[in-house]
Amino acid sequence: MSKVRVHNFSVSLDGFATGEGQRLDAPFGHAGSRLVEWAFETQTFRDMGIHGVSAASHGVDEAFASNWAPGVGAEIMGRNKFGPQRGPWQNEDWKGWWGSNPVFHTPVIVLTHHPRPPVAMDGGTTFHFVDADPATALEQARALAGGLDVRIGGGAITIRQFLEADLVDRMHIVLVPIVLGRGERLWDGLEGLEQRFAIEATSSPSGVVHLSFERKKPASSESLAGGSDR
Repeated sequence: MSKVRVHNFSVSLDGFATGEGQRLDAPFGHAGSRLVEWAFETQTFRDMGIHGVSAASHGVDEAFASNWAPGVGAEIMGRNKFGPQRGPWQNEDWKGWWGSNPVFHTPVIVLTHHPRPPVAMDGGTTFHFVDADPATALEQARALAGGLDVRIGGGAITIRQFLEADLVDRMHIVLVPIVLGRGERLWDGLEGLEQRFAIEATSSPSGVVHLSFERKKPASSESLAGGSDR
């Protein structure tokens, strides 16, 4: 079965994945760009056209950033990642932060309590607006993904819901050395999460630490029985 993955998701030292006060001109609220500056110099983000980077790095940060797209056939994101509106759609003119050719190039399921018709964009991205629990949304995403993996794109609430439902197989979290103090936290309610995953930490000269989570394989019946008697 296809894997469920999280990539390039940044959190502060105090666990916040976005700051307080998201609005049209501040997608990360009072955090500004500080949570994602580590990625601005990577080849992957330059290829996306993010911030007009002219010189690209091919170091540790790029090695992790570049895993974002290969093998992914669909993304699931929360309403707050798609845009700053809350509640019923005031209008349906808003089509995301990413312009006419979003970076995804796959179907994207946007979780919302206020479904609306799909929006087809240039480059193969189509936004599907769905009111569903994580398991149902994942089933729909897999149907759109053509046998490829499904990426959970954020924000913090959405990733936390998929972790609570134990639906995440691989996760890449970037620990950024800043303290935000307020905003939306990732880890709340996830006590003991580390027991489900094998975790590796890789430091970068940029100052961030890349945390790789890989779901542990269940113990075999032989191991539980104390091994074979050969």
